[in-house]
Amino acid sequence: IGKTLNDSEPWFELPEHPGIDAPNIVVVLLDDTGFAQLGCYGSSIDTENIDSLAADGLQFTNFHVTPLCSPTRASILTGKYGFKTGVLEVGDHISTSETSVQEYLDIYTENEYATALVGKWHLSNQEPNRPNQMGIDYFAGLIPGTLSDYHNWDLTINGQTIKSSDYITTKLTDLAINWIKTQDKPWFCWLAYTAPHSPFHLPPLEMHSQIELSSSQSDIDANPSPYYIAMIESIDFEMGRLFNSIPSDQKDNTLVIFLSDNGTPGKVIQVPYENNRSKGSLHQGGIHVPMIIGGPLVSRKGEREQSLISTTDLFSTIAEAAGVDESKRYNSQSFYSTLSNSSNSGRIYNYSEILDMDRPAKSGFTIRNERYKLIVLDNNSYRFYDLINDPYEKINLMNANLSDDQESIKNMLIFESSNLRKK
Repeated sequence: IGKTLNDSEPWFELPEHPGIDAPNIVVVLLDDTGFAQLGCYGSSIDTENIDSLAADGLQFTNFHVTPLCSPTRASILTGKYGFKTGVLEVGDHISTSETSVQEYLDIYTENEYATALVGKWHLSNQEPNRPNQMGIDYFAGLIPGTLSDYHNWDLTINGQTIKSSDYITTKLTDLAINWIKTQDKPWFCWLAYTAPHSPFHLPPLEMHSQIELSSSQSDIDANPSPYYIAMIESIDFEMGRLFNSIPSDQKDNTLVIFLSDNGTPGKVIQVPYENNRSKGSLHQGGIHVPMIIGGPLVSRKGEREQSLISTTDLFSTIAEAAGVDESKRYNSQSFYSTLSNSSNSGRIYNYSEILDMDRPAKSGFTIRNERYKLIVLDNNSYRFYDLINDPYEKINLMNANLSDDQESIKNMLIFESSNLRKK
């Protein structure tokens, strides 16, 4: 096979494929939804269908992303941290020299899977063919990262762009449903919603439980939180349609991975999180998000998993679920085994990063172990937190005398981050 994988051997042999009945895989990616915004994670927000997925699967409690849209998407797509791909902030473009998880599956399963990405791309701009160039069989959605109106947006399907006046959350669900129904071999569908990303608005009434809300922009601007909640509920509504649409003969062999790309925006984040430690921040409000993996293929039902998991790990996990006999690739480490037993994923540290050239007090990286978290910012400031006793990062331990153990752990995290960033 004449394909070169970056940061790997220039030529390789196909690993043994165990010949299992290859499962269908659907990844549902929300936009701007922090850890505590779903009912199954303790919120009062009505997310009945998502909660049912959690009851039929596994909730992850230490899943970390990057603080912004593009870097998280690139890390899932490639299994690499942003300093490897060059995608470190909003607007950075993914290089076609990178190997996407879809292309990786094509190579290692000998084209066993049909692949689709429906929804928000946000890894290039004015390049409508880029998703297809990176090995995605079918792309239908939004190439840029934002839209100004959920009823007026540019829909790109395999390189061709038209105007759409359909409500985008519903349209993306329809596109995914229709594509899945036409497949005659195992499929991998990545469905990336724009909701509940701004502009905040009032979704169609049948899609949420928020009553007595006007659609006046002045009302939305004055109190955006109930509109943000309505948008989350609209996703839950569409999840019900999506789950119910999967053909019955396929549903028992379908793995559903549900997650968010980064934390909640500051203007709608809820206490105990702080608005300046939300989306765009390396604090927990920016990088700690929900992830649920459910469906008949998950034997741990209604449980919670505390292993440290990174977005990069989805690359190897998806590959292993598809039958590729390789648990690590690039910065990705498969946690597929946690779906059937409570053994730790094996990841010792979770790493995240953000580049903000204009705001060095926001720009930097973070690394944590099971208990302690270190943030190193580009303005040369350090923050060190005990996440067991201080999960909302109220007390910077750097402002006090560290115990010998804490000093040792801090130095170890600095050392490990330095090694990681050299590779």
